[in-house]
Amino acid sequence: MNKTQLPIDPKLLEILVCPQTKTVLRYDAETHELVSDKAGLAYPIRDGMPILLLDEARRLGES
Repeated sequence: MNKTQLPIDPKLLEILVCPQTKTVLRYDAETHELVSDKAGLAYPIRDGMPILLLDEARRLGES
């Protein structure tokens, strides 16, 4: 995969929302996560599938 290619389908990214706030998510290329700025959460992407579970989310600012 090259640097400009998203690990998930861009059309899927357009319709996904944060399960907590129902706001749009942005892709963070550095951490390979979907980020909800409003909730302060980052959701992992595993094998091209976003894991939008609150229990799996990382609080922004934590490693």
